[in-house]
Amino acid sequence: MKRKALRFGKGFRVAISNPRAQAAQMVIAPGEAEGGPRNRHRGADQWLFVLSGTGVAKVNGRRFPLREGVLMLIEHRDQHEIRNTGRAPLRTLNFYNPPAYTAAGDELPAAKP
Repeated sequence: MKRKALRFGKGFRVAISNPRAQAAQMVIAPGEAEGGPRNRHRGADQWLFVLSGTGVAKVNGRRFPLREGVLMLIEHRDQHEIRNTGRAPLRTLNFYNPPAYTAAGDELPAAKP
C-alpha cells in the first residue's frame, strides 16, 4: 500500500506509481499550457480530473472545455495540450496506465503489451 498527501504547488509532479499505474498532480498558471501539438504518450492512457480552475484541452485538433469536476480520458498516442484559460490556477489530478513518467517527470518509453 502506498499513500501520499498531495500539495498542489506549481507545475507537474509524479505523486505515486507502481509498475502498472501512476498518479500525478498538475498545476497550470493562468495563460499557461502543458503539452502541445507534438505532445502524446506513446504507451499510456491519461485520465485527467479537474479539481479546480478552468481551461481547454486540445486533443487531436479538437477543443474541449475544462472546469471543476470534468473527467477526461486522453488515450495513448492522442496529441494533446492542456491550457489554463481562467484567472486562477488550473489544478488537475492525472492517472496514467501504464506509467508514463519517471519520478523526476521525464517521459518513459512506450510500454510493451
